[in-house]
Amino acid sequence: MQQQHSGWDQQVEGGFVVLDFGSQLTQLIARRLRELGVFSELLPFDTKIEEIKKRKPSGIILSGGPSSVHEDGSPRADVKALGAIAPLLGICYGMQLIAQELGGKVVSSNDKEYGSCMVDWLKPLSPKVPVRSKVWMSHGDVVMVPPPGFKIAAKSETGHMAAMQSDRAWAVQFHPEVMHTDHGIEILREFAFTLCKAKINWNPGSIVEHLITGIRDRVGLTDHVLCGLSGGVDSSVVAALLTKALGADRVHCVFVNNGLLRKGEYDGVLEQYKKIGLNCVGVDAEELFLGALKGLEEPEAKRKANGSVLIDVFMEAAKETKREYQWLAQGTPYPDVIESVSPRGASVTIKSHHNVGGLPAKMKLKLVEPLRELFKDEVRAIGAELGLPKDILWRHPFPGPGLAIRCMGDVTREKLDIIRDVDHVFISALKEKGLYDKIWQAFCVLLPTKTVGVQGDGRTYERVVALRAVTSTDGMTADWYPFEFAFMREVSNRITNQVRGVNRVVYDVTSKPPGTIEWE
Repeated sequence: MQQQHSGWDQQVEGGFVVLDFGSQLTQLIARRLRELGVFSELLPFDTKIEEIKKRKPSGIILSGGPSSVHEDGSPRADVKALGAIAPLLGICYGMQLIAQELGGKVVSSNDKEYGSCMVDWLKPLSPKVPVRSKVWMSHGDVVMVPPPGFKIAAKSETGHMAAMQSDRAWAVQFHPEVMHTDHGIEILREFAFTLCKAKINWNPGSIVEHLITGIRDRVGLTDHVLCGLSGGVDSSVVAALLTKALGADRVHCVFVNNGLLRKGEYDGVLEQYKKIGLNCVGVDAEELFLGALKGLEEPEAKRKANGSVLIDVFMEAAKETKREYQWLAQGTPYPDVIESVSPRGASVTIKSHHNVGGLPAKMKLKLVEPLRELFKDEVRAIGAELGLPKDILWRHPFPGPGLAIRCMGDVTREKLDIIRDVDHVFISALKEKGLYDKIWQAFCVLLPTKTVGVQGDGRTYERVVALRAVTSTDGMTADWYPFEFAFMREVSNRITNQVRGVNRVVYDVTSKPPGTIEWE
């Protein structure tokens, strides 16, 4: 595999450095800071001190992580040297590391704290934080004694130290970056603008400018880019971004019909791409994809088969244009990255994504992924800044392997036809009732089972479909949408009346976590 690349080439002075110690929540820290209007950059925990100094950060944040400071080989950083560069904020493992490195005492506790917890503030880190507030914890070690110069700022309901502070450093045992922590954004705001004296320097316009400069510097003045399009917002935005940076004559987009798209999607999306000025060709490769998927039932096997064929199709498309390509561009957003592999630390793989993991050596192409460290709502803000139409920007997310991972078990034409028709009925109903834009993602799953039913006064033994609709802001966490019963009844009736082969409809009421948004 070739090395992955984030696209964040250009440094912004006066921003924030977030050092990643392996938590799957680390990128949320950087995201929250960007929401506050300040640039933030995620770096590995072992980044050299000189590299951090070059960035002239306003502040440095040490993230959480799965390790214990008592473990051999646990990730370390020179906390004293970091504190000499800029004010520090330690979160969870970051708090424990600050405490241990600066002379405090960290111990393993029998009273583990996971999930929601109440803390009592002795000295709130923000005037907007009440003296008793709800936070989200996930730790086993605790700081028993703060380092010299630090004062205890808060304690948890179990009596553990929940926050501490000094003149140049704050540390919290909980996660202020997650939505489950009340007033967490206020703590980050106070850290950024009161302790660090940061200036607002980050908005969609500056992000676009920043990314365009990075693309031009990385790709150069003459190289050509092959860009894979899926029909979704991520790849559409990256294609528009590259086209603005390099010109349409150097950005060659390929939209593949893999036989796994939604009803009428291939022709409609291809026409839309041409209307917005992308240099795009369509490739019908349905037979190749279905052949590769034949007999496969395990989700990871289906994802990897799809990814392998996709690479082959791109290579063949590149040959037919009779051009020399040096780069492959992908619209990989951060939630795909963090589920597949941690970009900086040692977080857990949830599932692989076709657009994550580098490129096979046979492609002989370098990879450019400008959106790799952005969340979906940030991607949409960039797309709006670039002038993309609403129906592209606000389409619900759709997985790269398409309907293959919405057909549980093996993939056949019959199953694909059924799930395509069910999806069309469901999405059409959402749009008719004005619900589509209120929902982050909605889709159907064809279950690998049949049930007995009664249709037309006769016994049937047909398939079951599950409907799924969730609300979210970034795809990292999600909750199921509470439809009114009248809507659910109407949609169920439409599906069983209009789609041959289905006699039962169920609704998924699982949040993320514990489930993922997609079933496979």
